[in-house]
Amino acid sequence: EYNIKFIGASPDMIDKMGDKATAKATMKKAGVPTIPGSEGLLKSIEEGKKIAAKIKYPVILKATAGGGGRGMRIVKDEAGFEKAWNDAKQESGAAFGNDGLYLEKFVEEPRHVEIQIVGDRRGKACHLSERDCSIQRRHQKLLEETPSPVMDTFKKLRDKMGEAAVKAAEAIKYEGAGTVEFLVDKNGDFYFMEMNTRIQVEHPITEEVTDYDLIKEQIKVAAGITISGKNYTPNLYAMECRINAEDPANGFRPSPGKITNLHMPGGHGVRIDSHVYAGYTIPPNYDSMIAKLIVSGQSREEVITRMKRALSEFVIEGIKTTIPFHLKLMDDKKFQSGQFTTSFMETFDMSGIE
Repeated sequence: EYNIKFIGASPDMIDKMGDKATAKATMKKAGVPTIPGSEGLLKSIEEGKKIAAKIKYPVILKATAGGGGRGMRIVKDEAGFEKAWNDAKQESGAAFGNDGLYLEKFVEEPRHVEIQIVGDRRGKACHLSERDCSIQRRHQKLLEETPSPVMDTFKKLRDKMGEAAVKAAEAIKYEGAGTVEFLVDKNGDFYFMEMNTRIQVEHPITEEVTDYDLIKEQIKVAAGITISGKNYTPNLYAMECRINAEDPANGFRPSPGKITNLHMPGGHGVRIDSHVYAGYTIPPNYDSMIAKLIVSGQSREEVITRMKRALSEFVIEGIKTTIPFHLKLMDDKKFQSGQFTTSFMETFDMSGIE
């Protein structure tokens, strides 16, 4: 009514991609690889069991309106299907006001790799390469990096995934910055998982390796500027540690309270995005993330070394944070090798973290 142009995806695009069952159907139609499973929402538990038997266990039940791992259950055999069904429905109904579920084949030993895209109002899109988000706990990301170590194993994977992500964006004439998320299996095959119709927490690492301001680009796209259509390849390495007000020594228990003392690291290749300051009180009501520590460098090894230095200089007193966890992660041989999957945290040794 007031001729206001909103920056970012339109309500129609958000509707299309925000509902995961609709998003999957849209991607399938566009020729983007999808995980075998139900065609849209499951109408009954019987239908779910029938599809699970056809595509073979393990399978995963997912809330169509879900996020952050809520309303999601892995089912290893038919005996566990009913309990998983009831639990997922109850949790998704309570969390999202929508208890609709769909079913997919559970991809074993996957990596979580996402492609950053930008689309303009003329329906043209480009990608800015990938981010690896496999280090996560309860489907919540703890650390992100680019480029993904998996690209060293599968040389043509970046081009294939980038092409699929652009196809996904152009299929819905996506406008603004967004992310297409994929699961990559141990054979280098990839499957569409979901699309985030917004700027993401981890967008700074893409900015650091492509010299591309994603926030500025969103504003330019909204103003009607056409994107170049050029796809980007990382020219550096970057990692982001999510600094949360949580106690990693006690199951990542939330740690709200007052920050009594704060010192942030700096120097070449170190960036911090944060809103906190000494004297700031972290409320218990909201997301526990209080800072993003982003480090870039010429190689993955250099980034890990620089990140260790930055983490060791990062002082936040008065509350517990995930800094001690990230310091231990940097020393982990499996993490250093880059050979990890989304199940990494299930075997990570948390001892010695205070």
